[in-house]
Formats: sequence, C-alpha cells, structure tokens
Amino acid sequence: MSILAIVLTVLVLGAVGFVLARRRSAMLAAASTDKLHSRSIYHGVYAAMATTIPALLLMAIWLAVSPVVVTSLVVVPDATATETNLAPALRASLVRSIGQGIRLLPPEERENLEEINVADLRPMLARRGIPVPTEATDSMIRQALERNRLEDTSRIAMTVVVVGVALAGLVFALRRVAVRLRARNQVERVVKSFLVLCSSIAILTTVGIVSSMLFESIDFFSRVPPSSFFFGTVWEPRFAAAGSTATGQFGLIPLLIGTLYIAFVAMLFAVPVGLFAAIYMAEYASNRVRSVVKPLLEVLAGIPTIVYGFFALITVGPFLRDLSADINGLLTGDYTSFIQAQSILTAGLVMGIMLIPFVSSLSDDIITAVPRSLRDGSLGLGATPSETVKKVVLPAALPGIVSALLLTASRAIGETMIVVLAAGIAANITANPFEAMTTVTIKIVSQLTGDLDFTSPQSLVAFALGITLFAITLVLNVIALAIVRKYREQYD
Repeated sequence: MSILAIVLTVLVLGAVGFVLARRRSAMLAAASTDKLHSRSIYHGVYAAMATTIPALLLMAIWLAVSPVVVTSLVVVPDATATETNLAPALRASLVRSIGQGIRLLPPEERENLEEINVADLRPMLARRGIPVPTEATDSMIRQALERNRLEDTSRIAMTVVVVGVALAGLVFALRRVAVRLRARNQVERVVKSFLVLCSSIAILTTVGIVSSMLFESIDFFSRVPPSSFFFGTVWEPRFAAAGSTATGQFGLIPLLIGTLYIAFVAMLFAVPVGLFAAIYMAEYASNRVRSVVKPLLEVLAGIPTIVYGFFALITVGPFLRDLSADINGLLTGDYTSFIQAQSILTAGLVMGIMLIPFVSSLSDDIITAVPRSLRDGSLGLGATPSETVKKVVLPAALPGIVSALLLTASRAIGETMIVVLAAGIAANITANPFEAMTTVTIKIVSQLTGDLDFTSPQSLVAFALGITLFAITLVLNVIALAIVRKYREQYD
C-alpha cells in the first residue's frame, strides 16, 4: 500500500469519525435533559483528531526510522568490502540504487533474480534506461534483494499498524463522546499545540542557521586571528602553495565598506522616491489613479534581480560611462570617462530602482493606516493638507516607516546579483562612487564556488562573513526597535 493510499485511508477514517461523533453527540443532546458542554461540531473534530493525528505521527516516525533499521539489517559481507574496496556508506548507497532498479523490472523478470549475477542483470536494467554502477558485485544483488524484501515487509507492517492505530483512535473517541465531554477544550488544546509547534519551527530554524554559521566561524577563527579578519584592509584569500603555510589575507574592511557604501547609495535613491510616491498615493491621489499607479510600482518588486543586473551591465553602466566622457570632453576637451561602467554609482542606482516598491508599498500601507481622526483634527484646526502630512501623519506613521526602511536596508545589504554585475568583484577601499567595489555577499558566493575543502580557511571564511552580516542586521533591528518604542509612546 503506497504512502498516499495510507494517508487517504487515515483521512477517510477521520472523516467517518467526524460524522459519527457529531451524530452521536446530537443524539445524546436530544435524549438528555442536560446541555452539552461542547457543540456537536467539536465532538466531531475531537474524533477526527483522535483518529488522524496519532496515526499520521506514527507513520512519519516509521518512515524516518525504517530506512536506518533496514540498512543496519542488510549486512555487507567482508568479501564484498575486500572485493570493491568501498566505504560502508558508499556500498550501502550502491545496494540501495540496485534495489531501486530491480523494483522497476516487470514482475516476470523479478521472479528468478536469486541466482542472477551482475553480468545478466546489467542488460536487463539497461534496456529500461537504468544504469548499474560499475562497482556493483554479485553479493550486492543479494543484498539489494534482501533490502527490498525488508522494505516490503516494513511497508506492510506500517500499513497494518497505522490503520490499526487510526481505527483504535476512532473507537476510543466514539466511546468517549458524552454530554459532559470537554471536547472543545481538547480541540483548542491541540490547536494551541500546533500553533506553538509552528512558532517553534521558526525559532529553531533561526537557531539552526546561526549555529551552523557560528561553529564554522569558530573553526575559521581558530586558524586565522580575529584581529586580522575584522581589522584587516587587504582581501586576498589565496590558496597556499605546496609546502607553504601561508593562508592569504582575509581583511573584512574592504568588503564591509563596499557593502555599506553600495547600500547607502541605493537607500539614498530609493527612500526619497519611494516615500514621496507613498505620500502621494496615500494623501493626494484619487482612487482611480491609486488603483493604477500602485500595481505598476509593485511590478518592480517581481522582476528577478538578475534582470536588474543585466539592466545595469548593458544599459545603466555604459550610459553613465558615456555621459561622464561627454561631460569631461565639454569641460576639458578630454573625452576620457571618469565613471567606470562597473561602479558603486551604477550598482546603487539600479539597486535603488529595485528597492522603490519595497519602500513605497510598505510606507503607503502604513500611512493609510493612520487614523482618519488625526487628519480631520489637524484640518479642522486650520492646517493645510501639506502641513497635516508633515506634522501629523508622518510622525504618527514614523514607527512603521522605520520598520519599512529597515526591511529595505536588509534587502540592500543582502543583494548579490546586481552587485556582481554592476559593481564588480574588486575588493577596493575608496570613497569615489565612480569606481568599482564589491560586497560581503559576493565574496561568500565566490568562496563557496568550485571544489570545496571545508578544512581550509579559504572556504571557512564564507561562514565568518555570513555571521558578520547577521550581526549587522541584528544591530539594525535593535536600533530600529529603539526608535519605534521612542515615538510609539507619543501616539498610543
């Protein structure tokens, strides 16, 4: 019985339990003078949960544990290990792949596989486009057949046990249906546990991400001094030559300056444009104009960042380079461009265009949520619409706007594709926005590209860069939270 069939069977039993428990509770309510503690629908949901949840949880645990148990039961003879000279994990993988290929054979060809050898099995599977690994041996075929038998036995046992647990839960729930059964309390307790589980998944995911970066970063800092990483001004993570102990230079300063510089240029362009667009749509635009302009602005958010990168590389970068050459020629007679095609300005402008919908859409929703009574009170006191926006609406919406700008800043700091195409990969330290720089995210990608050796500082440095970005984002969140709390006290 397939997994889908088992799940459908359990769900059908749950639906049956819902109907029977609801009908039974209705009959008890009609026959008794006492009032039901919970409505009939809660009795039905209680029976459905008692039928489905234990059975599905048991099936999930079984599916997680069964492959490990089956693999441990399929013993690999010492002769096979000597013959193939393979690691146990690789031998187990080969046995599993052979078993999966055997399952795809027609039933008539699977009847006499006990005495078959690799030479005979290989063409049988090749006719169906199933390659047999060259390292496969005759003993592996026996192990694959044994593994298939154990998997079939496990699947049959799982079907019987899961369906049996579902039926037991159905019978248990129906027998508990009574006038004073606190079915609503039980259902709400299960729903609350589910909500807590969902919240815990989000929290544990964050903890897992931070832990995965933290432990690798500790390994990196055990090889490279933290002072040379955090205060170094040269980024040159070259691989050590044979017989050399050199590990290169891992200075964070050029990458950090490039990240913050490009994000600052992008925010310098996106924040005024997006915020003014939000103010116009929320305070001045008619409903007809708003219904057209807002979706058009939000279209920008759906464009892939690689497309923005191509736009910067092919259009914006060459345009700024040629424009600067023309300006320089008119002023000095020398038509040499002083703006590189790949520069901080190019990346910042294009990234700012990408960030406009983030600022405008979020700020628009926040400004619209300001109570109408504040506007009416300001206008009633004789303030003009512009004064109302400046002195009433924007201060009231400031906590939400700060949150929107925080989200925008985090998006700018974490951008990769636009930067690699528009700003280049040179780890420079410069205050000139017309020159090329790179960011932390670019170097994370470059250090984790190609043949990886996670025992070398050249690969481990990517995790140190990642934990640094996380720390920067955390600091931004703390600052924004302090600002939000300060101004929220005035309007709550």
